[in-house]
Amino acid sequence: MEQDIRSLTGSEWSLMECLWEDSPRSSMQVVSDLKRRVGWSKSTTLTMLRRMASKGLLKSTSEGGTRLYSPNLKREEATAKETKEFLDKVYQGSVSLMMSSMAENRELTQEEIDELYEILRKAEEGQK
Repeated sequence: MEQDIRSLTGSEWSLMECLWEDSPRSSMQVVSDLKRRVGWSKSTTLTMLRRMASKGLLKSTSEGGTRLYSPNLKREEATAKETKEFLDKVYQGSVSLMMSSMAENRELTQEEIDELYEILRKAEEGQK
C-alpha cells in the first residue's frame, strides 16, 4: 500500500489495535471491545470509526446491513513511522545513541541484549 503514513493519535492506536487483532469487525463488535479495553461509550467509538474511515485509516464495507471495518494500514507500517519519529525527536535519529542511553540506565535484560546481538548480526549479513 503506497500512501503517506501519518502518526496515529493515542485513541487511533487503541482502535487500530482492536482491528489489527481481528478484522473485519462490525461496528458493534468494535464498540464492545473498546468499552472493555478503554471504557469508551458507543457514541465515542462510532464517531472514531467514522472519522478514521474518512481519513482512509480504515476500510468500511456493508454486508447484509452490517457495517464492517478493517485496517487500511498495516501495524508494521504504523510502528515503523512511530519508531522513526521517536528516534528523530528524542535521539536525533540515532539508534546507537538510544541503545547507549538504555544500556547506561541498565534497562536491558540479558535476553534483550542477546536478541539485539542477533538483530545486529542479521543486519550485518544483509549488508554483505
